[in-house]
Amino acid sequence: MTFTSLATAGGATWTLTASAGPIDDAVAGREVPATVPGEVQLDLLAAGLIGDPFDGDNEKVQEWIGYSDWRYRTSFDWVPTGDDRHDLVADGLDTAATITLNGTVVASTANQHRSYRFDVGALLREGANELVVDFRSPIEFAREQEQILGALPTVMHHPFNAVRKMASNFGWDWGIDVSSSGIVKRIGIDSWSGVRIAAVRPLVDVPDVIPGARTGTGVLTAHVDLDWAGALDSAEVEVTVAGASGSASVASGQTTATVVVEAGDVPLWYPRGYGEQPLHEVEVSVGGARWESRVGFRTVALDTAPDVFGTPFTIAVNGQPVYAKGANWIPGDPFLTRMTPERYRASVVDAVESGMNILRIWGGGVYESDEFYDVCDELGVMVWQDFLFACAAYSEEDPLRSEVEAEARENVTRLSSHASLVMWNGCNENIWGYLEWDWRRKIGDRTWGEGYYTEILPGIVAELDPTRPYSPGSPFSFTHWAHPNDERHGTMHIWTVWNDLDYDEYRSYRPRFASEYGFQGPPAWSTLADVVHDDPIDPYGPQMLVHQKAYEGNAKLERGLGAHLPHWRSIDEWHWATQLNQARAVAFGIEHFRSLYPLNTGSIIWQLNDEWPVISWAAVDVHGHRKPLWFALRRAYADRLLTFQPRDGALELVAHNDHGSDWTESLSVSRRRLDGSVLAEHEVSLDIEARGIVAVELPAELTTAGDPRSEYLVVGTAGGPRAFGYLVEDTELALVAPVDALAVEVAATSSGATVTITASSLVKDLVLQVDRVDPSARVDDGLVTLEAGESRIFTVTGAVGDAAWSGFPLLSSVNDLVTG
Repeated sequence: MTFTSLATAGGATWTLTASAGPIDDAVAGREVPATVPGEVQLDLLAAGLIGDPFDGDNEKVQEWIGYSDWRYRTSFDWVPTGDDRHDLVADGLDTAATITLNGTVVASTANQHRSYRFDVGALLREGANELVVDFRSPIEFAREQEQILGALPTVMHHPFNAVRKMASNFGWDWGIDVSSSGIVKRIGIDSWSGVRIAAVRPLVDVPDVIPGARTGTGVLTAHVDLDWAGALDSAEVEVTVAGASGSASVASGQTTATVVVEAGDVPLWYPRGYGEQPLHEVEVSVGGARWESRVGFRTVALDTAPDVFGTPFTIAVNGQPVYAKGANWIPGDPFLTRMTPERYRASVVDAVESGMNILRIWGGGVYESDEFYDVCDELGVMVWQDFLFACAAYSEEDPLRSEVEAEARENVTRLSSHASLVMWNGCNENIWGYLEWDWRRKIGDRTWGEGYYTEILPGIVAELDPTRPYSPGSPFSFTHWAHPNDERHGTMHIWTVWNDLDYDEYRSYRPRFASEYGFQGPPAWSTLADVVHDDPIDPYGPQMLVHQKAYEGNAKLERGLGAHLPHWRSIDEWHWATQLNQARAVAFGIEHFRSLYPLNTGSIIWQLNDEWPVISWAAVDVHGHRKPLWFALRRAYADRLLTFQPRDGALELVAHNDHGSDWTESLSVSRRRLDGSVLAEHEVSLDIEARGIVAVELPAELTTAGDPRSEYLVVGTAGGPRAFGYLVEDTELALVAPVDALAVEVAATSSGATVTITASSLVKDLVLQVDRVDPSARVDDGLVTLEAGESRIFTVTGAVGDAAWSGFPLLSSVNDLVTG
C-alpha cells in the first residue's frame, strides 16, 4: 500500500488562478504559487498581492475574493505500483469543488466537513499527470443553493445555512468575513490491493463500573469497515489494546467486522480534577493494512430524569457526576490550515490552567482536527461536540440532506476513539430560534432542521456511537412541554445580560446548566493597536468598529459599565475599564451559578478563544494574551471557591468544594477599613464533604458598615481560596490613588523580570499590561487585589527591558479608574 502525497510538503507544485468573478486587477490573469493544504487568501498574501486580511479595513477591501471562482492546478509524475486500486483521496475541500484529472472530470463535491475518495486508476498515466481543482465562489454557491432549497431564516447576511461550509467563515458577531476557498487537508493518490481498512470505531465500555473507582473491567468493541480489491479470498482482522487481543475472520467482499477485546482490569479515564487520564494504544490490522489510535476506558451518561425542580443536566463519567466548568470553543483561525498542533495545545492549556474541565465545540465551526481531541484526551478536558448547525433554519431536503448524513456518519466514526468526547449535540439555538425569533411565520410548513435534531442525528449516534449521550440542541429542556430555554430544565443560554441587562441580573436566574453566556471586552492592547489605525484611536473609530462585530457592541460595552465603574477619560481607560468589566461580569455569573449547586451542574461561558484581533467575549485573544477575564476564571473555576452571595435579605458566605477530598478549615471573615484595620471579625468552621457545598449566614456586625465607602469584607488568605466583598460600587469607594498606595520593585531576570508590588492601602484588581512593553511578553498572575501591607511578586517573561511598571496603563487597577 502506497500513499503518494500531492500536497506541497509531498513535493507537488501547485498554482492558483482566479477564474471568474469580480477579480482584482492585481490578481487577474496571474498564476500564483499555491500551498496545499492552504487557502486562497494565504497564497495571495504570500505572493504580496493582498495585505494582511486582519489589518485595518482589509476585510472590506478583500471581499471580492469570496465572490470569485478559483482554480488550483498541479502536475505530477506517477509510476504504476502494481496495485489493484488507485484512489484519489481528498480529506478536505472548501467547499464546492470540481476535480479534473488529465482532462476528465472525476467528481464534484459540496461539503467542507467530509472527505472524498475516488477510484482514478483508469485515468492515471505513467509519467506526467495533471490535476485541477476548481472552486466555485462560496458566496455565489451559497446563493445558488438557497435558490434551490428556498430561503430560510439565518442570523447573518450570507446564506451559510444552504451549504455545508464552516458558518463562521462567512462572518459572525466576533468573526471576520473571509469566505475562503481551498484544499484544506491531505490530498494524494492511495494505491492498494487486497483489503483496506476504511474506518474503525473502537467503542469502549466498563460494565458494572463502580462510581468513582480508579480501575474497572475494560471492554473494547472494534467495528471495522473494509474495502476490497483484487483476488484476496479472506483475511484475519486482529485488534490489540492494553495487552489483550482479539480477532475475526472475514471473507472477500465482507465490508464490516466486529472484534470484542476484553482488556481485563484497567485504569479508568476521568476528566481533570476527578482522576487520571490513562490512554491505551489500539492497533487494528488486516492483510497488510494497519490502523492505530488511542482510547481511554470510561463510561459517559447524561442525567435528564425529571426531579422536583424540573429537569437536570448532569454529565457523569464512570458513574461519577461531574460539575462542568468550561467554555465554548470557536475555530482558532478563519484560515484553518494555519492551525498547528502547538496552537491547539496552547489553547487547551489555556483552558486547563484556568480551571476548566470541558470545552463545547460550537455548531458554527468545524469538527476539529484530531490534534485538538488528542490534547483533550491527554489533559482530561471533556469535549461537548455540536453537529454543525448554528443560529439558522436548515432545509431537510436534498441536496443538503444527503450531505448532512454523510458528514455526520464520517465524523461520528472518526471521533469515536477519543476519550475526551463525552456528548453529541444536535444544534446551537435553532430550536429556540424556531419558537421565539419569528421563524415560524417565515418558514410556514417547510422543513427547518427539526428532523435532523430529533431523528436523523440521534439515529446516527445510536447506530454508530451508542456509548455517548445525545442532546437535540443547546439550549434544550428535554420535555415537549417547556420552552427550550427554560431555566428549570436542561441547558440554558443567557443573553439578556450583555444584550439588555446589567450583569447583576445573573442573580435573577437559576439555571440547571448554563451552556452559553458571556460579556465582551477588548483584546490585549498590542493586539488591538496592531490592526486599528484610527488617529486618534477611539472606541467608535471606523477601523475600531471593523474589529467590533457585535450589534451596537461598543455601545453595550459603555452601557455595561453601569454603576460598577466610572466612565473613561482616555482610550487607555476605555480599554482597561471594559476589559475589567468583562472579567467582573462573567465571574459574577459563575460564582452565582456555583452557589446554586447541586441545582446547577455546569457553567460553559462564551467563549475561550478568538480567531482574529477583535473585541469579543473571548478570555484569550488570538495572539494568546490572557485577558483579565482569564485570571477571573482561574479564581471562579478553582476547585474550591469562596464567594459572598445575598440570600433573602442577608449576606452568606458560600463555599463550593468541587474537589475529591473533604474541605475542613477554620476561616476568619472580617470587615476592614481600606487601610487594613479590622473593624469586625467572625470565625467560620468549614467541614464540607468532597463535591459538596455549604452556605453560612454572616452576622450583622460584619455586614453593617459604619462607612461603606471605606470598608470591605474579606475571607481566606492569598495562598488559598479567598473572597472579597464590598458594600458599595467601585464608583463610591474611597480608594487611594496608586501612586500613594503602591511600592514597586523591579528585578531583571534572564527571561524577563520579577515585579514586586506592595500595597499600603487596598488596591483592587491589579493587572500588569505587559504586552504594552513587548507584545510577546506574558505575566503569571493578574486581577490581584492587595490589602494594606500585602505584597505580590509577578513573574514577567519577554523582552521587557527596564520597564518601570509603576504607572498606568502598564500597571492598572480599579484605583486608577476611581482616582484618575
